[in-house]
Amino acid sequence: MRFRFSLVLASTLVMAMGTSPTQAGERWSVEKANAWQRERGWLVGCNYSPQTAINQLEMWQADTFDLTTIDRELGWAQELGFNSVRVFLHDLLWEQDHEGLLKRMDQFLTIAEKHKIGVMFVPFDSVWDPFPRAGKQRAPRPHVHNSGWVQSPGVEVLQDPARVDQLEGYVKGVISHFKNDRRIHAWDLINEPDNMNKSSYGTKEPKDKPELGLNLTRKAFAWARAVDPSQPLTSGVWQGDWSEEKMSPIVRLQLEASDVISFHSYDPLPVLQKRVALLQRYGRPLLCTEYMARPNGSTFEGILPYLKEQKIAAYNWGFVAGKTQTQYPWDSWTREYTGEPPVWFHEILRGDGTPYIATEVDFLKNLNRTK
Repeated sequence: MRFRFSLVLASTLVMAMGTSPTQAGERWSVEKANAWQRERGWLVGCNYSPQTAINQLEMWQADTFDLTTIDRELGWAQELGFNSVRVFLHDLLWEQDHEGLLKRMDQFLTIAEKHKIGVMFVPFDSVWDPFPRAGKQRAPRPHVHNSGWVQSPGVEVLQDPARVDQLEGYVKGVISHFKNDRRIHAWDLINEPDNMNKSSYGTKEPKDKPELGLNLTRKAFAWARAVDPSQPLTSGVWQGDWSEEKMSPIVRLQLEASDVISFHSYDPLPVLQKRVALLQRYGRPLLCTEYMARPNGSTFEGILPYLKEQKIAAYNWGFVAGKTQTQYPWDSWTREYTGEPPVWFHEILRGDGTPYIATEVDFLKNLNRTK
């Protein structure tokens, strides 16, 4: 009973503090965040990378930017009733050719708008290979989940305070260029900043990565706030305890700095519901920016109706099976697979656009198009 009283009191205080007018460079008020959600409606879609790209660099670099595939695949997404996609960028793209990056982002947004799809961009990512290199990317390792995905920034930058500070130009340059672009739904500034990648690159990760990730997250929010975009800022929590008493410093920063609250959950519905209950105390819109891992019990049929009922934006991981190979499970880094897994981990469609599970695609179409 005491916990419940504290939770209600905390929610009341947060809501009361958040209803004052928001000034430029400040976190959005609760009122402004909820107005954004009412205007946008229920957002549903996927984390998107074209099947021809092994990672963010191959997706966006001039030599491998594949608008034909992107147009075709976003057309398939539109057929499923998706209205939003979450898409990763990379700081090396800005360093390599910032004018070209902005041009290609605009082209991507134009194609997405053609298919009535908005975009959430992710400037930084702390998951998978900590040693990114611009230029031609390596071929996928057979049967291995995300064998070529790269972190942004890489560990060499993350450990150098001077080089971290140089990322300010990237964040401000990209966000300021698109700060009033209605085709963009939100900015998810950094993905899983404290992920140690234990099963894949864990021995190559610095032991103080959570502290380094905390530092970058704090700076990224400050840089983005200075631009004062018309779209909300967020960074999704994904591990640990999200209760007020036990949350880690990085979770606290993510939750208290975000305009809209985002999170990841690859868990069955009962676990997801408990996680959601801990986040509802903020009174802000919720976005589940990663979910759906079939063998874990996180399925479209089991999860998506609840997210829709609760008006929680939903972005499953994966769409079309391709170079990222995320139909294979996480344990493909430690267990050998010689062919397609018995149950796909992620992904919805095969490379030719046919469904992995026809009834699943029918379910998505029906749910996404029902008011």
